[in-house]
Amino acid sequence: MAEKLFIGGEWVDAQAGETFPTYAPSTGEKIADLAKAGREDAQRAIQAARDAFDNGPWPRMSGKERAERLRKVAELINAKSAEISEIEARDGGGTMKKAMFADVPGGASSFAFFADCAENTADVEDRGTNPFPAAESIVRREPYGVCSGIIPWNFPFIMASWKMAPAIAAGNTSVIKPASFTSLSALEMAKCVQEADIPPGVVNVVTGPGGSAGEELAQHPSVDKVAFTGSTEVGRRIMQLASGTVKKVTLELGGKSANIVLDDADLDLAAAGVLFGTFFHNGQVCESGTRALISRNIYDEFVGMLVERAGKIVIGDNMDMATDLGPLVSPSQVDTVERYVKLGLDEGAKLLCGGSKLTDLPAGLDANAFYPPTIFEADNSMKIAQEEIFGPVLCVIPFDSDDEAIKLANDSIYGLGGGVWSKDADHAQRVAAEMQTGTVWINDYHMITPAQPFGGYKQSGVGRELGDYGYNEYRQVKHVWRNTATDRSGYMHFAALSGNI
Repeated sequence: MAEKLFIGGEWVDAQAGETFPTYAPSTGEKIADLAKAGREDAQRAIQAARDAFDNGPWPRMSGKERAERLRKVAELINAKSAEISEIEARDGGGTMKKAMFADVPGGASSFAFFADCAENTADVEDRGTNPFPAAESIVRREPYGVCSGIIPWNFPFIMASWKMAPAIAAGNTSVIKPASFTSLSALEMAKCVQEADIPPGVVNVVTGPGGSAGEELAQHPSVDKVAFTGSTEVGRRIMQLASGTVKKVTLELGGKSANIVLDDADLDLAAAGVLFGTFFHNGQVCESGTRALISRNIYDEFVGMLVERAGKIVIGDNMDMATDLGPLVSPSQVDTVERYVKLGLDEGAKLLCGGSKLTDLPAGLDANAFYPPTIFEADNSMKIAQEEIFGPVLCVIPFDSDDEAIKLANDSIYGLGGGVWSKDADHAQRVAAEMQTGTVWINDYHMITPAQPFGGYKQSGVGRELGDYGYNEYRQVKHVWRNTATDRSGYMHFAALSGNI
């Protein structure tokens, strides 16, 4: 029996009756069949969201009332944490450690944070008075209406929360389309929404291919805002589709982030941070620090530490809590990594470790879905240092001065994340200030909190997610001017048209 679509508060089959399978990347075994939504199903979900916004109670509730229901979703997620974590790990290939300690708690935290926003953030702002003509102004922040969220396969649960929670907290309604590879945990989120008594149609989840259902969510005239996380190439397509009706768009796209190790860094800590910055979740993270820029003064020693420690990373069954890295999301993603490794070798990059498929995996695991941590000594102009691989491949690049490090870091079409490692806080802050990127971690990496904004410079995106910045991406601004005059003397500007009106 296939998992169904969640539309208008009900679990329904795809209109065409089609389904598609989802597989466990680690073994290649089928986990479930899912309803395969087409354009007609996306349209059904959009209409349900439209009706819920135009005629339902949700946008007319107080922020406090909405907050109570979002907090209930967070509570339900936490109560079902073990079950959702297993689904998330098995379906996407991430480790159980990641699912239990990052993905599922992160999703719950998103709902809790945006519940606070709904309850505590003012919808009306007094902007003061105007002396002549005498008038007062207020600014209202109001929901857009129907918001679609198209989410990637690398962090399906937490990314669904990033799109869903701020949208509905602000009074919008939502249609979420998870990636085809990893749809199961978003359906679990919908079950929590249903159990939390959020009105029908406020949240809808459709599973299926991006080429039909996804494109409809980006271009349909009844959709008021589109939020997308994924590749820059697909982000450009989303912008094109949304431009037909000049929709509000937020995009969180690709990255090729630089992790700068200054010569006054704690090398032991920095080595751990660079490896974590690149190889966490097999490098399938948009802001991964896949370019390690290392001061030449410490380069040989530091690179030796990276290579030695990379060999200690435990690769195996992602459902085992002792495993550090499981499979990539699919054999096709492994093929992409292999293609880039070959390209790096052809370009003259020096392979320091990894670079070929594993041959000694435990029985029952699909060798075609695993790839070891791979480190290249590279030039910043090489394709492996400029293009997003989305796999466990690190380029190490030396520099001779802070200015050169900053120039190398900024020599990219992307600007999503970055890191600086130094024991001197002022030194690190000076370098961080010059980096053209949406997030910089100093002596850390990958730390994202719902309370702070996340997004990119350049071709890494448009707008911000999370924090009050992300909340306001789902609220449009209305200026209300009220002339306070009691007679015609306060309307002398009317004379610009005619003295006879």
